[in-house]
Amino acid sequence: MSYTLPAEWALQDAIMFTWPHSETDWAPILADVEPVYLNLCRHILRYQSLVLVVHSESEQARVRALLCEQQLDLSKIQFVITPFEDTWARDHGPITVTNAHGQLKSLDFTFNGWGNKFDASLDNSINQAVFAQVLNPLAQSEQVNFVLEGGAIESNGQGTLLTTGSCLLNTNRNPHLTQAQIEQLLSDTLGISHFLWVNHGHLEGDDTDSHIDTLVRFAPNDTLVYVCCDDPSDSHYHELERMALDVKALRKPDGTAYNLISLPWPSAKCAADGSRLPATYANYLIINGAVLVPTYQDKNDAFALSQIAKAYPEHEIIGVDCLPLIHQFGSLHCISMQLPKGFLR
Repeated sequence: MSYTLPAEWALQDAIMFTWPHSETDWAPILADVEPVYLNLCRHILRYQSLVLVVHSESEQARVRALLCEQQLDLSKIQFVITPFEDTWARDHGPITVTNAHGQLKSLDFTFNGWGNKFDASLDNSINQAVFAQVLNPLAQSEQVNFVLEGGAIESNGQGTLLTTGSCLLNTNRNPHLTQAQIEQLLSDTLGISHFLWVNHGHLEGDDTDSHIDTLVRFAPNDTLVYVCCDDPSDSHYHELERMALDVKALRKPDGTAYNLISLPWPSAKCAADGSRLPATYANYLIINGAVLVPTYQDKNDAFALSQIAKAYPEHEIIGVDCLPLIHQFGSLHCISMQLPKGFLR
């Protein structure tokens, strides 16, 4: 029985977070970022469970205390204890495929710190701890000798994969493989029969080599949601204009066009040193019955929420202030990984 990578809006057991702690790069702003995580936990627990990866037993006790202070339902939270360097669960977390009988296979791809930019040896071991501590014994798991981050791929659940050439074809990931070989491997492991490549689009301050989840997302009803910039003075303007042309040229397997919904571009958000931070509304998270959308205390927040509501009419749309997150160069989707129905023991 063949397996396929489900769409993010397929039923889920839980969302996985890898919780920031004082030995990560979050340390200087931990007091600002933990409330964001707690706010996200509050919203998610209305709909489903959580898996929280924590650095140590003492960290588990500390995080449990924070959750208790917020009166959150600990009965719907499972902990995985394992050491780690960073917290980007989207990129080091398991990528799980399902088959027509509802059976799961959770894949542990190699995480190399976005092309060996950062040490990731501990992060690359997280999935094995997740499998050992919370994976349903009826589910399969498999290590795949291929560098892949979850933020680099989008699936519509029907065999179509959306990605960017600047990431998946980058020589800092799998330099020994051609595009055709990469497509074949993803066809074999993720059940992909149709590939959509986006060749333009980039966020300043982004370390991922243009992950698709910062730029273009799948939505139900053959819809693509993509970011665009209407300010010619913005440094992203011309590149996102080219990306819009890429998106408009994409075709379904039958040759017809996708429905398109554009998202606004937030005004420039900068670090203390003046460098641009990678704020994007495309980095939203779909859970059971809701879409959690990053907001940035920006004049375009409300319009972004209304556009995403058009794309996911069956979901509640919830804005979450993620301005603290982008100070570590990622946003809401980047810190999370969905675990499909049947994942948890």
